[in-house]
Amino acid sequence: MSLFFYITWVLVLSSKFYLASAETSDKIGINYGKLGSNLPSSYQSIESIKFLKAGSVKIYDANPEILKLLSGTDLKVSIMVQNHEIIDIASKQKVADQWVHDNVLSFYPETMIRFILVGNEILSQSSEEYKQIWKNLVPAMHRIKKCLNAHNIHNIKVGTPLAMDIFQTTFPPSNGTFRSDISASVMEPLLQFLNRTKSFFFLDVYPYFAWSTNPKTISLDFALLRETNTSYTDPNSGLVYTNLLDQMLDSVIFAMAKLGYSDIRLAISETGWPNAGDFDQIGANIYNAATYNRNLIKKMTSKPALGTPARPGSIIPTFIFSLYDENQKTGPGTERHWGMLHGNGVPIYEIDLSGNRSLSQYRPLPLAHNNVPYKGKVWCVVARSADLLALTSALGYACGQGNGTCDALVPGQRCYQPLSLYWHASYAFSSYWAKFMGKGATCYFNGLAQQTIINPSEF
Repeated sequence: MSLFFYITWVLVLSSKFYLASAETSDKIGINYGKLGSNLPSSYQSIESIKFLKAGSVKIYDANPEILKLLSGTDLKVSIMVQNHEIIDIASKQKVADQWVHDNVLSFYPETMIRFILVGNEILSQSSEEYKQIWKNLVPAMHRIKKCLNAHNIHNIKVGTPLAMDIFQTTFPPSNGTFRSDISASVMEPLLQFLNRTKSFFFLDVYPYFAWSTNPKTISLDFALLRETNTSYTDPNSGLVYTNLLDQMLDSVIFAMAKLGYSDIRLAISETGWPNAGDFDQIGANIYNAATYNRNLIKKMTSKPALGTPARPGSIIPTFIFSLYDENQKTGPGTERHWGMLHGNGVPIYEIDLSGNRSLSQYRPLPLAHNNVPYKGKVWCVVARSADLLALTSALGYACGQGNGTCDALVPGQRCYQPLSLYWHASYAFSSYWAKFMGKGATCYFNGLAQQTIINPSEF
């Protein structure tokens, strides 16, 4: 028997285990981030989470106010050890003990903490600083788990959320393989820990990104979990896929099996679809966001559980990203538009996380108008709400990057007039963006810039 067919055989057998697993929950969770300048209070936010009928909530720290407010509720809670805390926790048991005392024992069991996530996508960063954190990730998880065991706490699982960039290959799913720089040094010890403690492999998985970078090859319906006749058969495993999410999840299952771990359960720590974005960001709209999240809820709350082709019948704990649009997140426009609610708490679209509302019971959505790439010109200009003092600093930054970014603004050159801070900054932003977007530059400048399809020379 070849290694590949052995792995597939093991996966099929192990899927029977997931049918019998009763510890997991099919109630949808929600990610509650706070990177917004205009967000409702923690109390109002928790009330909104209840109103959306979430079964659990995941926060990106161990905020004591939030944890106290969650006391006595039915919401299961996931808290996080922040990236900068990992090395200290890994180095000394007493640091781990203090962290657990301050962030778990002070609230548990009245607050139903069920997951402690150590770090957030730390393997997506490859600086020397982060490579040191890589080495300390699993040791920190061991120390947290040791402290929980010492207090006879066995219903809190310890894990770490990872992004899809941990993979060398993901397609077809049967080819799923972890990156060579982390496979032996990080992934094997991590999988050993998760397997021994019966925890979950937490994955941040976004079909939007896979589809938006290759919309000519991947069907939008396939990415949105729509029920169509579209399917894909893995040429190696023979498994049939009707949506992109299952493909991405199964690539993880095959990658784990190749390292000898076929029984570790999956959990989705983040998934979702942006409700808006920049002009050049295809498919980021309310229609698609609502469609994806509603179909996701239907899939993950189905009874009996659907699982994936490699693990039929498995329950996959799932957290949707996110509760709010967060206007202080950096990067392209989509980064600030993953919410189900606006920053002021007003719903962007109707959603029921319980899964009890059928798709036909929702009101019609606004039609999508950007499901094909935008082919016109786009400029980067000063945002209407830009602060004057901050604008001066941003102008200096843009012009200070060289490469002739602001040569046209020199006295006597073609764009020196009109002599206006807003005009000069708009030119500098557009020039900088055009020259450096290939290296990851975005039209944001800490909220001082925005895209426009109107030539700024015509303003």
